[in-house]
Amino acid sequence: MKVLRTLGYDVRYTHGRGAYLYDEHGTRYIDCLGGFGVFGVGRNHPVVREGLKQAMHLDLPGLPKFGVPRLSGLLAERLIAIAPGDLDTVFFCNSGAEGIEAAIKYSRAATKRQRIVYCNKAYHGLTYGALSLNGGSEFREGFGHMLTDCTQIPFNDLDALEHELAKGDVAGFIVEPIQGKGIFVANDDYLPGAARLCHKHGALLTLEEVQTGFGRTGRMFAAEHWGIEPDILVTAKALSGGYVPIAAVLCKRWIHDKVFGSMGRCMVHSSTFSQNDLAMAAGLLTLHVISREHIVENAATMGDRLKRRLEAMRDQYEMVHDVRGKGLMLGIEFGPPRSMTLKMGWSLLHRVDQSLFPQAMLIPLLQDHHILAQVAGHHMDVIECTPPLVLREQDVDAIADGVEAVVSACHKFPGPVWEVGKRLSQAIAR
Repeated sequence: MKVLRTLGYDVRYTHGRGAYLYDEHGTRYIDCLGGFGVFGVGRNHPVVREGLKQAMHLDLPGLPKFGVPRLSGLLAERLIAIAPGDLDTVFFCNSGAEGIEAAIKYSRAATKRQRIVYCNKAYHGLTYGALSLNGGSEFREGFGHMLTDCTQIPFNDLDALEHELAKGDVAGFIVEPIQGKGIFVANDDYLPGAARLCHKHGALLTLEEVQTGFGRTGRMFAAEHWGIEPDILVTAKALSGGYVPIAAVLCKRWIHDKVFGSMGRCMVHSSTFSQNDLAMAAGLLTLHVISREHIVENAATMGDRLKRRLEAMRDQYEMVHDVRGKGLMLGIEFGPPRSMTLKMGWSLLHRVDQSLFPQAMLIPLLQDHHILAQVAGHHMDVIECTPPLVLREQDVDAIADGVEAVVSACHKFPGPVWEVGKRLSQAIAR
């Protein structure tokens, strides 16, 4: 709460609908966070909500544990039908981090090797296994030793990947097609090359599509942009419909058979709430809405429109250095200005905190333009935009207009954005 009050984010939201949040005064906000990618089909989608109500009225035999759960079979069938490549088994769990834990175990069991390779700036969750593959030290500090046999390499560096794989002890390479922290996009040759190298050296390729799945990047899965077929795919977030936590680990049959290789190992990896009926219903309903309402196509169209508007600012404003991403997973990166007066303000804010400058813009974006967004990671001058995938043209234009107004204001020193930065600096110093 101290952080929220300091940032001016202690808004009392009372309800949400689609791409919008509403506060206690009835003010409408465009949500450019989307619960960090959870609300793909929007908040409180009526089809998902009504379907879950029906499921609850059916008195379903949830979690018998020793029985045949029908809904999970139906959802697994749907996921396999839309997944890239020949992934044909599904393990359900509750979160992306839990899915990554499974991927680590699957990779080790299937290859009989130990080492896992991951990328700098990666974010895979905060449980111990996932945290051991976290590219940001700020999340690991204070929690003691992580898992051993985990090696970090630069993102988008095939030579570094091949150097590690050639040692012959790597079980798997776990990578995000688009890194959530910083919105860094894989180069066109990176993921196809990674798949080739993994297969050449007997390691498994796990694509972490926790945030990029289900239309976020303008394709059902980001893997489709590069035509790659992973050995394991971990996804979560938007599959929930925003209602019931769910994650899915899809893998090739031979990998599944190595993990659950005998009747005695049928429960060697499990999760208490795996396959619970409401989560399975939420997943089925969400996939229905995505298909029926052309959510993936809308994400591609609205993402292109928003990206074009943001890219136009790069030529007009000297501190806008890059706009990157795919679909409605976009990042705006700012960099040091050329003019002397702006350099002074930039240096002052960065001496206090490396993420203070974009935060100083995000506060007026929320308070004056009613657009909720956030910094894309620690020590980054990057604003993240991951709204619900149900944005309309007028929403996209309102976001772009609001961002441009704030960016324009920050190019005046002294000015209102710099005053916000000064207040934040003072609050941090206290």
